Amino acid sequence: MVGRPHGHDGAFVVSEPTRRLNLLDPGRVVTVGGREHTIGRRKGTPERPIVMLDGVDGRELRGEALEVPRSVVEPLEAGEYLVDDLIGCEAWSGEKRIGVVGDVLLLPSADVLEIEAGPRPLLVPLVSDAVRSVDVAAGRIEIDMAFLDAD
Repeated sequence: MVGRPHGHDGAFVVSEPTRRLNLLDPGRVVTVGGREHTIGRRKGTPERPIVMLDGVDGRELRGEALEVPRSVVEPLEAGEYLVDDLIGCEAWSGEKRIGVVGDVLLLPSADVLEIEAGPRPLLVPLVSDAVRSVDVAAGRIEIDMAFLDAD
């Protein structure tokens, strides 16, 4: 996500950065606001990368998603998932359907599944105590409701 500006040269802080920083390497083509751009420079830290796109003032793109093509993402390790693969999966607790994953919130302590489950979303931390299994191919996520109800 294009975050706040950094300096006066059009660079910006990447909010909610990927753990795979090579996806933000200079020369990489990314899509922002439906248009392709080339990364001209990256500096900063892994937790707070600062990126400059060639020929673009990042201040105009604040709040837009910063996306890379799926084809350039290296194979995922066991237990790793792309956010896009989780959105739309059905959440189940045993034989009871809980709802559908509407979003994944990337929070500092853990990523959180936002499950559309009635008038208010159910927030489920993406940790092994709360999420028993993820089957992206089947579009099914098994939730431990007992863990979520614990006091």
